[in-house]
Amino acid sequence: MHPDYDHLQRAAKDHLWMHFTRHGQYADGDVPVIVRGEGAYLWDAKGKRYLDGLAGLFVSQLGHGREDLAETAAAQAKELAFMPLWSYAHPTAIELAEKVAGYAPGDLDHVFFTSGGGEAVETAWKLAKNYFKLTGKPMKHKVISRAIAYHGTTQGALSITGLPLLKQQFEPLVPSTFRVPNTNYYRAELHPGFGGGTLEEFGRWAADQIAVAIEAEGPDTVAAVFLEPVQNAGGCFPPPPGYWQRVREICDEYDVLLVSDEVICAFGRLGHMFGAERFDYQPDMITCAKGLTSGYSPLGAMIASRRLMEPFRQGAEMFAHGYTFGGHPVSTAVGLKNLQIFEEEKVLDHVRSNEDAFRATLERLLDLPIVGDVRGEGYFYGIELVKDKTTKESFSDEECERILFGFVSKQLYSEGLYCRADDRGDPVVQLAPPLICDQSHFDEIEQILRVVLDKASSML
Repeated sequence: MHPDYDHLQRAAKDHLWMHFTRHGQYADGDVPVIVRGEGAYLWDAKGKRYLDGLAGLFVSQLGHGREDLAETAAAQAKELAFMPLWSYAHPTAIELAEKVAGYAPGDLDHVFFTSGGGEAVETAWKLAKNYFKLTGKPMKHKVISRAIAYHGTTQGALSITGLPLLKQQFEPLVPSTFRVPNTNYYRAELHPGFGGGTLEEFGRWAADQIAVAIEAEGPDTVAAVFLEPVQNAGGCFPPPPGYWQRVREICDEYDVLLVSDEVICAFGRLGHMFGAERFDYQPDMITCAKGLTSGYSPLGAMIASRRLMEPFRQGAEMFAHGYTFGGHPVSTAVGLKNLQIFEEEKVLDHVRSNEDAFRATLERLLDLPIVGDVRGEGYFYGIELVKDKTTKESFSDEECERILFGFVSKQLYSEGLYCRADDRGDPVVQLAPPLICDQSHFDEIEQILRVVLDKASSML
């Protein structure tokens, strides 16, 4: 037990406003307090151990407790603790920009640092609008994104987000964003416009809806399409074969910028530095964050093509945008060390050589009546829960409250697995363990899930 446990509980309830948290649930119960991490595991203030099945929040690629990353941060803070990138530069930001640009596909070689992922998405949208104003197409400003997709919480990123229940209490938001179908093939029959067919045919249809949306709004008004390599919200929707290639064709046809939102999917989550590599497409911008530092310091980035930087190289032109802590010296130093470790410890090779085993281990759960679908790529998976496997009938709102949140979420944690139970879309359990995990961790995840989901089945 942590020596200050009682004080921490009182202070948390009296003063700490937690994120995306139902504070009412702690009126008669303790706030979970995590005090330590090592490797793939976390410990709470009572001394109980948990397997980190979500890498914090798709962040902790290298696991917890890495002294080399902590020492890098400390050394940089002693040398230069802070300097903004507003007309000035510092060495670690320059070096990390060069490093990231070297990994990024094609001519994506200009890196604009932010504090996190939502700011990277804001940056990408602002750049798209600014770029077209400077290049003779000033009406291009609208954005297309996918249903159920999450792109951030700032007013612009939230407007791009496709989750109505997350948005309504903050409306009106930034106008001019439009939704197209996502790539959830498990629920493809729910789309009235899709007459049925193979996975590839569904992918082609879903991609073509982007062209339909551009035509509906007017090609002269659409600036960008924001898509994740594998969509997170809704429970890990991978792209069907050929999907991304068709999207690229459409964007080229209408002169619309393709933004690959890789806040989750970059830096090894899918076994590559960038998800665009995994699925072999060329974006005009990439937004990223999370795994860039493995969570040892906050940092995000928008990576842009040479074409997008070109107007800002002329005369007195300026991209009038920035963040105080974007490209913080400590964060960029940690990012450099993080990517050095990726190379030295062959982290990407580890993910690619273990991803099939992770999938196979999770697919064992398909023998449970409550498990409808297991989907994902790399170390990034969603398990969709259903009321009836044959009809794919989902949970009612009451069942989501009683079973998904009232039981599954709490019981997984009680059994020693930190992950996410989510009903943005259909009810899912999401898993994204640190990239250092191996078969022993996969087995532990599967065993805990089996116990809890088996009990949950009996509650339906």
